[in-house]
Amino acid sequence: MVSVFETDDHRDLRRAVRAFAEGEVAPRVAQMESSAAVDHVLPALIAEQGWIGVTIPSEHGGMGAGHVAKTIIIEELSQVSGAAGAIAQASQLGVAKILHFGTEQQKQRWLPPIAAGACLPTIAVTEDGSGGNVLDMQASARRDGDEWVLNGRKLYVGNSHVGHVHGVVVRTAPKAARSRSLTAFLVEHDRPGLRLAPYKPCLGLHGFSFGDLVMDDVRVPAGNMIGGEGDGLDVAYSSSILYGRPNLTAVALGIHRALLKETVRFATQRHRRDEPLAKLPTIEQRIGQINERVMTARTLAYQAAHMLDHGQACDDELISAKYRGVESLMESVLATMKIHAAAGLRRDRPIERLVRDAFHIDAPAGTGDIQLRRLAESALGDGKGQWSHRLAHLTVLHPPSSPPGTAREPAA
Repeated sequence: MVSVFETDDHRDLRRAVRAFAEGEVAPRVAQMESSAAVDHVLPALIAEQGWIGVTIPSEHGGMGAGHVAKTIIIEELSQVSGAAGAIAQASQLGVAKILHFGTEQQKQRWLPPIAAGACLPTIAVTEDGSGGNVLDMQASARRDGDEWVLNGRKLYVGNSHVGHVHGVVVRTAPKAARSRSLTAFLVEHDRPGLRLAPYKPCLGLHGFSFGDLVMDDVRVPAGNMIGGEGDGLDVAYSSSILYGRPNLTAVALGIHRALLKETVRFATQRHRRDEPLAKLPTIEQRIGQINERVMTARTLAYQAAHMLDHGQACDDELISAKYRGVESLMESVLATMKIHAAAGLRRDRPIERLVRDAFHIDAPAGTGDIQLRRLAESALGDGKGQWSHRLAHLTVLHPPSSPPGTAREPAA
């Protein structure tokens, strides 16, 4: 299953990722499921392929292949294992803050080892009392000479227990300062005072590290600040919109495709009255609906990624792709369970894993309700600007066609 937005290079990449997923990831799934523990080997295997650096420019050792390529990698891994797709997307998301706001010195220090697979970055924003409303966070940092001292707790950090450098957004000014009250820092995993809370297995995505970071007087040099003081909200939002949403869209698409494949297999192999279950009109219709949802989700996902690669304003398309991709996946989950009936409840069937994994994709990068709110703000003229426009000079692979002298500049 390919997209009209793919080139020959994209198709070669898809074949390579698929071969890796089937040869290296698939044999690990059973153990990941049975243990429900963090898999420390798979993240390294994925990183060694160079895929975490898919959007890192070649001058920093990356693939420089863009967001369509990133979507392909995540989708193909997720079709075999939602956890594998989550591992890839979480660290690719961790790359965003360095690409968007890092100094040249920070890029030279961090991007080459990330691209080479020697360093897994994360991003840590969410707290117990602040999810969609980032400004409610309580974790803080105070200046002490040439250092900043960080305190607080971050929840639901993707690749928390395998990451090497965490992009942490904390409060550096009173809440009254609103959008200028937050600042982002790069925090190495072995900094004194930084610890990982004991890992608690989740409903799905077994093998994927999805845990909490605790900071107790963690000192970082001022040079570890990403962006300027007060830029933390921009770091969080741009990363979420331009990477988080399309990344989760790709994970949802991979799981959705696997759901369709497994449902077709079950409905054609299971017989009722000497005919395949798929011959029943109600079953046939549900399979048709699932297929239609997959096709629609795929089109939205790749259209948005294609627009990013071409420097076009596409925040709404990224939001819409994530919303529709996840909502349609959940609709297909219900249809699939109706087709499988009691057989879908057995732990020895892949469908049970796919259903559990699907429930992990809504909340990260904003629930469906948050996506609808952002789309409403855009329709009502209350939006806060287009990050895809402001950072087009960093995301574009192919400059948008325009008359000479009219090339669009990022907004101030």
